[in-house]
Amino acid sequence: MKKTILISGAGSGIGRSISKTLANAGYSIILLGRNRQALEETLALLDMPSDHSIICADIRDAQSIKAGLQEVNPVLQGVIANAGLGGENQYGDNDRWHDIVETNLTGTYQLVQEALPYFAAKESGYRQIIIIASILARLGVPGYSAYCASKAGLLGLMRSWAVELAAEKILVNAICPGWVNTQMAVQGLESFAEASGQSYEKIYEGQMSQVLLGKMSEAEEVANLTKFLLSEEQSSITGQTLDINNGALMPA
Repeated sequence: MKKTILISGAGSGIGRSISKTLANAGYSIILLGRNRQALEETLALLDMPSDHSIICADIRDAQSIKAGLQEVNPVLQGVIANAGLGGENQYGDNDRWHDIVETNLTGTYQLVQEALPYFAAKESGYRQIIIIASILARLGVPGYSAYCASKAGLLGLMRSWAVELAAEKILVNAICPGWVNTQMAVQGLESFAEASGQSYEKIYEGQMSQVLLGKMSEAEEVANLTKFLLSEEQSSITGQTLDINNGALMPA
């Protein structure tokens, strides 16, 4: 019987790549996100589409997660909490603080809490929770206070769950990607370019000059790291933050 993994933010970027990689590895995937059309597009890319399912839900709304899980009624081997909202925020009438924090931090909390009752029995072996955070969980960027704070909060959440769930044989880890070649990254660079009055190419060159290997990661690399964490090849990694950033940051 195929092991089932719930992946949030599965309609694009890293979430789509993780979905494809895990489907190719023989997992049954539950694709969760707000945009049904994007989820359908991801589903069409997976091996054996009939083996997978979709939950259209906003992780900021616990009731929509609950209803979707009740409908599918899965037996989960793991959850990949990938859904997130990026971009800047500025204090004032149009501050995006609440949207970003409620999506990235509160939404992840609600997703995992709603999913836990559906986890397979611990007799089936180790189960996994993997949170996709960001290099900005460890760094500060002007104008990105909500994003940085929410992603840093995810690391605290991960560590708390790792302690809380260890006796249940649930391993909990976070992955902190740096620049990854996705639409979100492109939009971020475009925003930097617009704010500075420079070209996209100039901004890209400047950002990559701060990266030891001088490049972005591909989403497939994050997906392959996720696949390893889920695999039976390891059962000793929990409560850890795994960095994949081309040498842009080397935490002690």
